Amino acid sequence: MKKFALVGAAGYIAPRHMKAIKETGNELVCGYDTNDSVGIIDSISPNSEFFTEFERFLDFACSRNEQAEEKLDYVSICSPNYLHKAHIAAGLRMGCDVICEKPLVPSPELLDELKNIEMQTGKRVYNILQLRHHPAILALKDKVAREKRSDKHEVELTYITSRGKWYMESWKGDPRKSFGVATNIGVHFFDMLHFIFGDLQKNILHYSDDFKAAGYLEYEKARVPWFLSIDAHDLPDSIKGKQPTFRSITCDGEEIEFSGGFTDLHTLSYQEILEGRGYGIEDARHCIETVDSIRNADAVEARSAEEHPFLKKYLT
Repeated sequence: MKKFALVGAAGYIAPRHMKAIKETGNELVCGYDTNDSVGIIDSISPNSEFFTEFERFLDFACSRNEQAEEKLDYVSICSPNYLHKAHIAAGLRMGCDVICEKPLVPSPELLDELKNIEMQTGKRVYNILQLRHHPAILALKDKVAREKRSDKHEVELTYITSRGKWYMESWKGDPRKSFGVATNIGVHFFDMLHFIFGDLQKNILHYSDDFKAAGYLEYEKARVPWFLSIDAHDLPDSIKGKQPTFRSITCDGEEIEFSGGFTDLHTLSYQEILEGRGYGIEDARHCIETVDSIRNADAVEARSAEEHPFLKKYLT
């Protein structure tokens, strides 16, 4: 049984980490968050310690790590994006391996800093890249790998996840903290595209504001116009008022159905990490380079063959 600490215990994704820790037969020893709305711990690990001040959490964790039989093995991180690097570094320096949500950090330079801390401490950082474990994604990856074709696949990525007014008042609406829409809601899709279609060869930004972004990515085996949004007005008319989210990935005109099967992917990610097959810093580098480039790019006029169809109304 491994001993875990959880940073960002009140976050949206934290319950999936709590569930994964429990379902893999391990123990959540302590949690930390500035927000104390963490009652869900009672249904998963009611004996866990909890702190709302990082200094007290750190003192508790370091005290335990002075005793071999009480030592924490892992720190799981679900805190806001801009705090990931500091929390990862703290976990490594505490003598723990670290499991962190996406994006690991916003830039390749910060990945290099984490790699140096790994070398100094002898501990590892693992990134949750759960789409790499989804059966539909694995099936498509296998199909693409087996095919012998000279032309590239025509892929289209659309993800609209409606967010209310609270979003812009939270850290997620602050690009200094979330690193923008393309990073915050798109990084795992960009990782998935690389995972299936190979190295990125072209990255063009067509549009970006606080609520949406669009562009074109070209991989070794695919051309991908993409559109990401948190604005409910962007939902297709057929689903407006019926559902808040629209997720679509097509490959050569065929829809890739992967809307189900998400609930257990964190547990599967934990199982892989605990068995020595987790995704580390170098696995995350490609998608971090992708979103870093998007975030720092100037939007350019879209060529018709590279333009996402949802983008047209913003350019007329």
